[in-house]
Amino acid sequence: MCLFAPIVPMSEITRPIASLPTDQELVLKVVPMPADCNANGDIFGGWVMAQVDIAGSVLPAKLVRGRMATVAVNEFIFKQPVRVGDILSFFARITKVGRTSVTVKVEVFAESYRAQGSYSKVTEAQLTYVAIDEQGKPRPIEAAA
Repeated sequence: MCLFAPIVPMSEITRPIASLPTDQELVLKVVPMPADCNANGDIFGGWVMAQVDIAGSVLPAKLVRGRMATVAVNEFIFKQPVRVGDILSFFARITKVGRTSVTVKVEVFAESYRAQGSYSKVTEAQLTYVAIDEQGKPRPIEAAA
């Protein structure tokens, strides 16, 4: 289990969800491999965080149309460990568009490679990206200007 994971009742961990989010867009699917895990067979939290950052950047890229940088991870909650071979589905939706920034909520669901079709929410996060120019300075987002 990753260092950042809170103590969660076993009923919450093993409870599969009936359906995936319909108000969000599937932006990434990935299967973690053995090189991504610790000695217990759980995927490193940092690896999951990196994938969430990639997934979170997909929708803002449509608005920013150029360079952008992650400026904040406003919230990151680990609900259960991710195992080697789980199929991870990353869903995202934009929650706020500012003059230079875009905030995105990302939810991650796991399904067993062997028992596909049963999903469990493993992580959720809220990230903020800022549009930047060639010098790395914030610039207005054209759609928001």
